[in-house]
Amino acid sequence: MSAKEQRQVASDAGLSKQRVVVEAVRLADSEGVDGLSMRRLAGELGAGAMSLYHYVASKEELLDAMIDSVFEEIELPPEQADWQSAIRQRAVSARQVLARHPWAIGRMESRTSPGLANRRHHEAVTACLRKAGFSVVMATHANWLLDSYVYGFALQEASLPFDTAGVFADMAEGVYLPQLPPDEFPYLNESAAALVAAGYDPAEEFLFGLDLVLVALEPLRASA
Repeated sequence: MSAKEQRQVASDAGLSKQRVVVEAVRLADSEGVDGLSMRRLAGELGAGAMSLYHYVASKEELLDAMIDSVFEEIELPPEQADWQSAIRQRAVSARQVLARHPWAIGRMESRTSPGLANRRHHEAVTACLRKAGFSVVMATHANWLLDSYVYGFALQEASLPFDTAGVFADMAEGVYLPQLPPDEFPYLNESAAALVAAGYDPAEEFLFGLDLVLVALEPLRASA
């Protein structure tokens, strides 16, 4: 065995599926997932590209494992809490996790071979709703609505040019208001000025909308 082959074997010996997935998630977080390849990942791990296939058979299997690791970070709805508090806590956790892994937002429900964490997560959410009294159909409606809200908000939030009250105020005064002359855009101008004066914080929008969704779902639980 050549010296190069010996170094490669020594490097590959430190590999595991967990290490491969952790590094793949790190790359996706920093560079996006579209450019992720087995060769690029192997280079970051200091391993041979073919050696990765001992742990993940394809890029699709790698993506399944990456999404599963994201689901594993999301808190499950606590069993001891009332259903609204439990689902609220889970939704807040999901938003925080997706903010760390924005590449995953459009892929969370796309996997046809979901991993164990993925399945356990959906089982726990469904169990929370069913135990609260939602029928199977209403629990399904609630699941769709909640996921659409969380994923949709996370997607929009990831593309916004502001994330705090201070940044919003600076952009509103320095960027938006000059483009909104009051004679042409009276309501937008009024809104921007009023929000700045009120110290509007865009981060509060998530809980405002989430609580509306939870309140709207309560009668559906009762009707079941």
